[in-house]
Amino acid sequence: MEQGTVIQKTEEMVRKQLLGEGSGHDWYHIERVTTTAKKLATEENADLFVVTLAALLHDLADDKVVESEEKGLAAIQDWLVQHQVDQDVIEHILTIIKDMSFKGGNSKQLDSMEGQVVQDADRLDAIGAVGIARCFVYAGKKGQPIYDPEIEVREQMTTEEYRQGKTSAIHHFYEKLLKLKDLMNTKAGYRLAQERHLVMEQFLDAFYLEVGEVKRPE
Repeated sequence: MEQGTVIQKTEEMVRKQLLGEGSGHDWYHIERVTTTAKKLATEENADLFVVTLAALLHDLADDKVVESEEKGLAAIQDWLVQHQVDQDVIEHILTIIKDMSFKGGNSKQLDSMEGQVVQDADRLDAIGAVGIARCFVYAGKKGQPIYDPEIEVREQMTTEEYRQGKTSAIHHFYEKLLKLKDLMNTKAGYRLAQERHLVMEQFLDAFYLEVGEVKRPE
């Protein structure tokens, strides 16, 4: 099957599955990540077919979105096999998807340029103005408060603690979002991350001013 056809059909399938998703991992998140990943891939000379498919499919195996990461990966593999994608390409895509998530700082280093590009694109959508909006949507979905000054910022966490432990939307900035700039893999990703990081810093300054907090969580 031609690559363009595989991509088109994958877009349609993912859009149908995630269009109404309510935690900030919806189709429009996928669309933004895919657009950014394709731009980064061009700058970094990465395989555009692998990058595009991995970006489109990455949240279909994310435990924030699906009940089982294992079943999600199996479904992705089945989809790619059905659409006659080469096995080595399938394995590459699955490795990217399996290892790209932050998971409380417990994610693996991605060795391929394609993986690094998709990871950067996904992380760029977690910061800046869009990242701020997604942070509060996700916190609301999880039943977490906007801010609780009695909660301490968590540093060392297992993936389970990161997913299930007590936190707030504002604390999430310190536990993940403000760390992402320095975790970018590519020069292009880092350049974009610097701009979006500044937006988050400005937002936090305004937030603490409005709530009358002198000291931020440390």
